[in-house]
Amino acid sequence: MALTAEQIAIVKSTAPVVKQHGRTITTTFYESMLSAHPELHNIFSVRNQHTGAQQTALANAVFAYAAHIDNLGALGAAVERIAHKHTALFVKPEQYAIVGEHLVGAFATVLGDALTDEVKEAWVAAYGQLADVFIQREKQMYEASGDEWQSWRKFVVARRVAESDDVVSLYLRPRDGTPLRSFKAGQYVSVQVPVAELGGVLQSRQFSISSVPGEGLGELRVSVKRERLPDGAAARDMAVGKVPGLVSNKLHDDYLEGSEVELSAPHGDFYWDANEVRAGAPVVLLSVGVGATPVIAILQTMLRDGERRPISYIHGARHARSVLFREELKAAMAKHDNVRRAVVVKTVTGMDRVGQEYDMEGRMDLAKVGEELHLDHPDAQYYFCGPEGWMLETHAWLVERGVAPERLHMELFRTGTL
Repeated sequence: MALTAEQIAIVKSTAPVVKQHGRTITTTFYESMLSAHPELHNIFSVRNQHTGAQQTALANAVFAYAAHIDNLGALGAAVERIAHKHTALFVKPEQYAIVGEHLVGAFATVLGDALTDEVKEAWVAAYGQLADVFIQREKQMYEASGDEWQSWRKFVVARRVAESDDVVSLYLRPRDGTPLRSFKAGQYVSVQVPVAELGGVLQSRQFSISSVPGEGLGELRVSVKRERLPDGAAARDMAVGKVPGLVSNKLHDDYLEGSEVELSAPHGDFYWDANEVRAGAPVVLLSVGVGATPVIAILQTMLRDGERRPISYIHGARHARSVLFREELKAAMAKHDNVRRAVVVKTVTGMDRVGQEYDMEGRMDLAKVGEELHLDHPDAQYYFCGPEGWMLETHAWLVERGVAPERLHMELFRTGTL
């Protein structure tokens, strides 16, 4: 049921209150909900709970919804991104009722008498409207995944390949042998594993698919970086979220060939689709470190499909041995004269050859690779993935030089949205 004009006015007028008390409200919400429904620990990241990222993201989302309650179209991109994340974690319609109950309960706990019956009714209606938006969009996504992928699906580690000193590629095949549906180059899967240190609680993380999509394939590839832990950190510190690397390091250490993991269907709103880009427009692929994983899939997909448009592949790494997918990139350059490369490494050794292992030394500086960026082309598209700070700097740098925001595509794995 649509909100009344009075309810819209109430929600919008209470947005500043929500912003002021948002973090307290969402912290109270998570404590209450997870205490009453401990099974939901399997959905939420213990790392994000420990750092407060989950609470902050929800607080920001609730405020944004309240502030734009009369113009939900402004939240379209955020809703789409969150819906992808929800379906990659198999959030179900019935769980929205649980969230609604405890969210309104947290409002009552924190706001006390300020939460009048009229304000409460308006927020109950507003939450119901937002929940329905997500439920309907996620229903479409689940249907697109196919009957074989309506819940976590078992995969076997068929092969492990070391890509660098801290990144390993896992080639994963479905246990049931059913061929995979195609997906979009650049998308991710959630990988779910049990955590013995937490009594078997399941934890999931998203990893970009680094292989080329196609209908009927027998496997897909994810490339996982090991997180280097601070001195003195132990497995328990990862398990309770004090340090990063809980799932990625387990995949490195414990999941050898023949091991079994559970995967979601591919999701994500960072992807390559030739139908959405003007024919002949240059494409610039930018990455730092393990951010190369979705970018290499986009590059290989374009070349497989016979793209003749100008393509620039710009990658930054700590040193030459940490440059990901070196041989794949060399092969692409040898076969396709429309591909240009700029590999930037921070530290060069005496055995590294310019033009072979690397092209530039130092920190990634886009001003130095200007010729590869096609800044003078009004239709050039930019796809980039890497550390969040670097992505935000890159986004700002390109916008300052006249690149329209709609031509900039980022893979943001953080909880919440910009």
